[in-house]
Amino acid sequence: MEYTANHVILRGTLTGLPEFSHENHSRKFYRFSLEVERLSGTTDILPVMAAEDVLEAMDLFCGGRIEVEGQLRSFNSRAASGRRLVISVYASALTTSDDSPKNLVELTGTICKEPVFRRTPLGREICDVMLAVNRPYHRTDYLPCILWGRTAQEISQLPVGARIALSGRLQSRDYIKVLPEGNERRTAYEVSVTTAEPCAEEAEALLC
Repeated sequence: MEYTANHVILRGTLTGLPEFSHENHSRKFYRFSLEVERLSGTTDILPVMAAEDVLEAMDLFCGGRIEVEGQLRSFNSRAASGRRLVISVYASALTTSDDSPKNLVELTGTICKEPVFRRTPLGREICDVMLAVNRPYHRTDYLPCILWGRTAQEISQLPVGARIALSGRLQSRDYIKVLPEGNERRTAYEVSVTTAEPCAEEAEALLC
């Protein structure tokens, strides 16, 4: 298995104290949310997962400003309403920071589903891509990405199995899920891509 790039830096405001999530191999993990402001003034509320040993050196409080460095992770959650892909930032390091907000995601991975290219009613070009990003121990994270404009056009031409490198930000988006028992408000997390390009072998194929 070829390991690929997966790097995230978030800088924002803690919306609440970490809560216990689960235990794995005698290691306890906690989850919390970080509010990160965009340049437009809109805010994203982003999920973060951190191990107890990463948290214990920090004096965290609601409203505190911190920087999180880590990786974007995913897993399938099984519930009565069906499977859901759960996205979160796995923190490898936390520091206090009063610097300006930051939201940076850098990924290299493989397109694992046919890219979906479409135009909005206002004519904006969008491409949805599911990126498979490998990590050690034969694990893979499946990460939804959205591309815009000319970049969307170019990446939509790539086949399943093509490798791409991209950078962007993690964003939150509320939507309504229609269920047999009624509508349910949910939040989706995806990478809004700023730059993307095929890796060397795919770039050469496009030129042929």
